[in-house]
Amino acid sequence: MNLTFSARKTELDARFKERAQKKLNKFDRFFDSASAFATVTRERDRFTVEITISSGGMFYRSENTAFDEYNALEGATNAIFRQISKNKTKLAKKLRKDAFVPQPDDLSSEIETVGDEEEYKIVKSKTFSVKPMTIDEAILQMNMLEHEFFIFKNSGTNETSVVYKRKDGDYGLLEPEVL
Repeated sequence: MNLTFSARKTELDARFKERAQKKLNKFDRFFDSASAFATVTRERDRFTVEITISSGGMFYRSENTAFDEYNALEGATNAIFRQISKNKTKLAKKLRKDAFVPQPDDLSSEIETVGDEEEYKIVKSKTFSVKPMTIDEAILQMNMLEHEFFIFKNSGTNETSVVYKRKDGDYGLLEPEVL
């Protein structure tokens, strides 16, 4: 697995990088080819490790905060493993066929206002590719990313749509209507 590191307000030593590579290489059994991006951020006395794995148009993301970077890494990798395990039947077509054969080193052990007018301030802009998928695939992808909404190209209508998580735990779908 190709792994890229990013550090904010901290320095990463070689031992941490080796440990992260070893932990993430265990996910190779799930993917034919994948790339991972790990970001380590230090805020006062806490470390946050965010891991994003990209494979075949699907993204798997987790984040964990702990008092040291090693425990945060452990929690983040375990969270991705739980996501994949929880959704293994839905992901079966996207992941390797032999991915869920038990192995001895299984991871489971382990707005700004001015006067009377409001000015909207854009603090981040992001572009992404929109892949044709079914509504169920879009909901699965949204859950894997732990987001509240997800934009996708509906393979049934060939239109850009949005799925979102409602406060009651159900899901909503926004579809455009041309006037």
